[in-house]
Parts: sequence; C-alpha cells; structure tokens
Amino acid sequence: MNNTIVFALSSSVGLAKEICKELNLPLGKCEVKHFADGEILVELGESVRGKHVYFVQSTNKPVNENLMELLIGIDACKRASAATVNCIIPYYGYARQDRKAKPRQPITSKLVANLLESAGANRVVTMDLHATQIQGYFDIPTDDITSLGLIADYFKHKEGLDVKDIVVVSPDHGGTVRARNLAESLNAPVAIIDKRRPKPNVAVAMNLLGDVNGKVAVIIDDMVDTAGTLVSGIDMLKAKGATAVYACCTHGILSGPAIERLKNAGLAGFICTNTIDQTEKQKEYPEMVVLSVAPLIAAVISAVEHNSSMSDALSHAFE
Repeated sequence: MNNTIVFALSSSVGLAKEICKELNLPLGKCEVKHFADGEILVELGESVRGKHVYFVQSTNKPVNENLMELLIGIDACKRASAATVNCIIPYYGYARQDRKAKPRQPITSKLVANLLESAGANRVVTMDLHATQIQGYFDIPTDDITSLGLIADYFKHKEGLDVKDIVVVSPDHGGTVRARNLAESLNAPVAIIDKRRPKPNVAVAMNLLGDVNGKVAVIIDDMVDTAGTLVSGIDMLKAKGATAVYACCTHGILSGPAIERLKNAGLAGFICTNTIDQTEKQKEYPEMVVLSVAPLIAAVISAVEHNSSMSDALSHAFE
C-alpha cells in the first residue's frame, strides 16, 4: 500500500489514527486552518501525486464546517494530481433529509452527494446510513457498511449476560430490518415499539409488538440524538416486564439533554461506536461503552487497495 495515504480532518482525528494503526501506515500530514471570518483552508503536508488518498471525516456538529473541510480537502487533492480521492464518512450528516416529507422541502442528503461528486470524490464509504437509499444518490462507488457485527460481538462476549435471555427491540417500525439483522446474529426474538412523532426530536411510545416480560431488552437504532425517543421506549419496556434494558446505536450524536437523560434512564448499559468522536462525552458519561469501527474501515480500505472482496474482508475484520 505504498501509494495509499490516509488523512484526518478535524472531526475524526482519533479514528483516523486507529485506522492507520490497523493498516500499519503513518497518518498523512495535513493541516486544517479556520480563519476569523469563518473561512477554511486545508493544506496537504506531503505529495499526493499519483496516490490513492483517503480522507476520514464524519460530518457531525458543526456539520457545515466539517462538510466544507472535506470538500476543500478533495479539491486540494485533485489540484495536486492525486490518482483517486476516497471519502470515509463514518457519520453522514444531513442523512435525515433524504426525501420530501411535505411540499417545498429540500432533499439535502442528495445535495451533499452532488457536492462531494462535484468536488472530485471518486468513492464514498459510510456507516449505517439513516436511509440506505442515499447510496443511490451517488454516481460513484459508494459502500455503506454496518456496525451490527461489532454490537453483536459485544453482547456475545459480555460477562454475566446469557444471549438466550435477550430480546432485540426496534424503537420504531422503520428500524425493523436493523433489529432483525441483529437478532439473527444473536439468535434472539424481535419486538417493535409503535410510536408517533408529533414534531422533530419528539416521539411518543404508543404500544409494543412482541414480548419482553422477564427478558433482557436490547434496543438498537442507527443514531441517538437528544435521546427523548429512546427514554420513552425504555420506560415502556420496563413497564412491560423487561428485567434490564440496554440501548445501542452506531452514531452517538448525543445533543442537548441526551447525556442527562441516559444517565437517569436506568439503563443496564449504553453502547455506541466512535463514528462520532466521544472523548468529551465519555467524561460526562463514563459508563457508556464506545466500540471502535477502525478495524471495519481499515478492512474496507485494504479491500479497495487490493481489489479484493469487501464482504470477505469485513467478515474477517476481527479474526
């Protein structure tokens, strides 16, 4: 992989370092500057001529700054004659604006795809997109990989927990496929929370489809933002007889009151990944478990560079 360079932009420095460790590569030299007027400059500290460049950058808060850093970095590489520019976007911002929910709304996740392509990206890799159809918004190779294997592995090896006692719970109808996939890995049954969302970031749990009485409930979602939806679901599961409740997600956005809500929810555990850097949040909530997606992303980069099967590489990522 002598022609491969991995650069870290502002939001994913820690993750990029872990990926480079997995690949036995040095982290590429790159400096990001933010000026007083809000403008951004990305300066590459080494030659990329003829190289295969990988930028690691989640577009979480501040979403627009992180997105602009990525676009500017792509442009810098194209103008410096990089062979390919590949965007590793573990958390894809604006993914919740994937359709027109009512008249005169934008489809911003498509706009972001257009911007990345126009800037010159040759490939995009994401993790657990909120809406899988976003892959179709790109006309370049796009791979969406999942962290469900990581989460399943965590529960299979957790001391004091028998997987036979687990019921996997989807927090809404839209997450049923995700819950079913995790349940298959754990050989567990599935339950679904029926909820209504009267306005953004507000949801009310209405009913439970399935049985959690006397069982350990494991709620799985792609993201946890303010945790309001999650907490209402936890309360329902306890009322329905769950002996313990775990909450899991790929993307721990954890905005506003999320940390306090999780602390007070009486969870047996909260598990997320480092698609979004959790260094500061772990100081507030040291009980949270953060799983690293670095082995998965490193496997993807290796498969791309060696023109090998990506599914095989991912299946062997933890061997």
